[in-house]
Amino acid sequence: MLSSSSCLTSSTPAFKLNKHQLFLHSRGFSAPLRFCHPEGSKYQISRRGIALRGIVAAGITAMESASLAIKPVQGLEILTYKPEGYNFWNWRGHKIHYVEQGEGPPIVLVHGFGASAFHWRYNVPELAKKYKVYAIDLLGFGWSEKAIIDYDAIIWRDQVVDFINEIVKEPAVLVGNSLGGFTVLASAASLPEKVNGVVLLNSAGQFGDPNAKTEESEANILEKLIKPFKEIFQRVFLGFLFWQAKQPARVESVLKSVYINSSNVDDYLVESITQPASDPKAGEVYYRLMSRFMSNQRKYTLDSLLSQLSCPLLLLWGDLDPWVGPTKAMKIKEFYPNTTVVNLQAGHCPHDEVPELVNTALLDWLSSLNLEKSPLSTPVNVS
Repeated sequence: MLSSSSCLTSSTPAFKLNKHQLFLHSRGFSAPLRFCHPEGSKYQISRRGIALRGIVAAGITAMESASLAIKPVQGLEILTYKPEGYNFWNWRGHKIHYVEQGEGPPIVLVHGFGASAFHWRYNVPELAKKYKVYAIDLLGFGWSEKAIIDYDAIIWRDQVVDFINEIVKEPAVLVGNSLGGFTVLASAASLPEKVNGVVLLNSAGQFGDPNAKTEESEANILEKLIKPFKEIFQRVFLGFLFWQAKQPARVESVLKSVYINSSNVDDYLVESITQPASDPKAGEVYYRLMSRFMSNQRKYTLDSLLSQLSCPLLLLWGDLDPWVGPTKAMKIKEFYPNTTVVNLQAGHCPHDEVPELVNTALLDWLSSLNLEKSPLSTPVNVS
């Protein structure tokens, strides 16, 4: 086991890590991997950035048919696709889809914007060999209901918190990619007694600017004046983006821009993203996600959420991500010392691009938590 203050870097084809032989030749490229361990209220997302990324910011959503062939990563099991879904849970009157596999201490996986539980296709089977794994579809995505509601920045936090209370029913490790990273961090901040650890993979969210000052009264007056024109423009602009984002060629292009090694960007992946757009409610959900869920973003920044965190934190970071670079990972580590950083030569979705590396690093870190002996591992009574 690496000491708490160690930093290990390798540029060789392989190196030893807690008895795991971790090969860095991942389907066609060789790159260094670095482990850095620690020495010892507000959230923001760029609306423009998310809008331009469209519905493909992080990969996969449910599809109508499983007729397309899958080319599994060599040596890894893959989550079986079920057109009808796996399990469903009624949350606040909405149908929520989730995958559940394995036995042992629980782990909850939360996908990024535009993705689904299937985006963890290469991680669920491996983790389930030792842990009880849940992968949930956030409201509005994947197999979950395309609810016509006013989305805001904390709706998915509440969903995950209730999922832990009602379905998992015991403390868990929360793992999230992109928007899912913010979701699990916010969930852990709200439910510290039921979270044993948090893992972020190229997480969304920004640190607050203590020097930023806004004239709220003037801003509110201006907002009221331009609101009717703003909504008309948003509907036209976002409607065009939605139409563009669901085109197969555009989906493939965006995916290849964030998967540095694009061998996993296959026809099945592209089709699984474009199919959900045929849902009659998909366009309205997309508009509401883009135009409204940001409304509470100024209340939650990474520093305010991290200040409420009390468990170990692991960062599995694709350093070649064109959207979220390694600087953010280093800043998180500086702000929250109880952090382990694993730098990967991958893009925005390392769990699907280099799953063998992510699985090995994640399993090694989980073993260091001694979850089987954790005092939090007693069942939680749900009132």
